[in-house]
Amino acid sequence: MIRRSVLPIFLACAALPAQAQQLPVLEIGVAGGGGNTPAYPASDQNRWRGLLVPYLIYRGEVLRSDESGLRARAGLAQGIELSLSASGGFSAQSSDVRAREGMPDLDWLGEIGPTLRFTLWRGEDEASPRRIVLDTPVRAVFSTDWTSVSFRGFTFAPDIAYEHVNFLSPFARLRLSAGVVFGTDRYTDYFYQVDPQFARPDRAAYNAQAGYVGSRLSVSYRLPLTERLSVVAGGRIENFSGAANAGSPLFRSEWNFSLAAGFAFSFWRSEATVSAASQPFD
Repeated sequence: MIRRSVLPIFLACAALPAQAQQLPVLEIGVAGGGGNTPAYPASDQNRWRGLLVPYLIYRGEVLRSDESGLRARAGLAQGIELSLSASGGFSAQSSDVRAREGMPDLDWLGEIGPTLRFTLWRGEDEASPRRIVLDTPVRAVFSTDWTSVSFRGFTFAPDIAYEHVNFLSPFARLRLSAGVVFGTDRYTDYFYQVDPQFARPDRAAYNAQAGYVGSRLSVSYRLPLTERLSVVAGGRIENFSGAANAGSPLFRSEWNFSLAAGFAFSFWRSEATVSAASQPFD
């Protein structure tokens, strides 16, 4: 998730203890959070949402599973990583969204697919690691109401990001990113299509098309409070000017804004560890 930074809330909190320089190979915990997010891309309504989910982190030599997805590090050129990345989106009841009244609800979304990550630049200061990375995820999109699953096409969402570890506090992490999103026709249909049976005087029938969806600027800040507990906050600004489906009656705003905050708590950690200094961005 990409969030807007709210640094002042957390700067007074305790930093991660020194023994956290060794990280567990395997870690199991729970993460939760909430925020104010758009009902759907280019919606003119925001909703408050919340979520609580379990997580697993594995810090292996070749394979790793963490907040960046499932990553393979073997057999690739220096500065290039292949990963299996995932993303998701909240559901929205059409009865709560003016533009979609009388239309089917928007279900929970899940996205998964391969990503090539290119490290474009890396700072030389080992005490304050920094880098610029380019991610190029191609993901299949699915929706579910928890009784069935539907395929919703593919997205391509290249993203360039600046990451800075130990920013303002030991082991804290700042991430600034900018990216664009493209979607196939099935993906754009899900948000912008208006079938004839759902047309009405203020909502004409519309046939959505594949193409450019929008661009986004994001910032997040993660701060460990203890060895087991960390918090994160941030936000995202999205612009949809020039989008392929700007003519849809469901396209209501060229700007979207999101704010969110969350936490992660590790309740089990393996005795086997790896050095945090050897993998500062994990």
